[in-house]
Amino acid sequence: MPAETGGPTGHGEREVSDRWHVDAVLLDMDGTLLDTEKVYFDSLVAALNGCGYTDDVAALCHSMVGLPGPVCEAMLLDRYGAAFPLAEVNRAFIVHRDRMFDAALPLKSGAIELLDGLAAAACPIAIVTSSSRRTTERHLAIAGIRERFDTLLTLDDVTHGKPDPELYLKAAARLGVTPPACVAVEDSNHGVAAAHAAGAITLMVPDMAPPLEETRGKCAAVLPDLHAVLALLRERGAFGC
Repeated sequence: MPAETGGPTGHGEREVSDRWHVDAVLLDMDGTLLDTEKVYFDSLVAALNGCGYTDDVAALCHSMVGLPGPVCEAMLLDRYGAAFPLAEVNRAFIVHRDRMFDAALPLKSGAIELLDGLAAAACPIAIVTSSSRRTTERHLAIAGIRERFDTLLTLDDVTHGKPDPELYLKAAARLGVTPPACVAVEDSNHGVAAAHAAGAITLMVPDMAPPLEETRGKCAAVLPDLHAVLALLRERGAFGC
């Protein structure tokens, strides 16, 4: 996928060709740093099928990419009604998920290079994720990158998860910077909506769901991988941080 640039960045109509003032980089976790979204997707499809739900569940599960767990549960109840066996499906989902994660929890292409580049530039970073703190701690540890992050903003830290901007606003405040001086890296349409609404310079590296046209307009760039994110940060002079 070639890079696409030029959309609004949360700083009015500033174009991506301008040099950026960046005080921090805010990173989504699932689907951005960790190759987990397909595991979640496959596990939920398998859990639903195992519980007797086979009606185009793939499309429903695709629509959940990037959303917090409670929102996904509400979507399931809305579709199937109050009698939906939520606890049973959750148990089956966890069994499938953990079996796959026990085999491997791979990083996305370029993740280590990006983290090394940010560390070399002494650029403050934070994880900004719709996952719970327990899940975040576990997955970062399994992937071998937990020690790289002093700041984690998770679903446990906010009232409203993505696409609400609360996570990104709190992350910037935690780091002592303003949102417009942050670059946010996301993989999903919901995540981009959250970062853009907070006012961050938003980069998208699509994972399972392609960007909607509305999403493209909220991104400073849509990039093929995290190698390209690092290259763009260097190109735009972002490592002044």
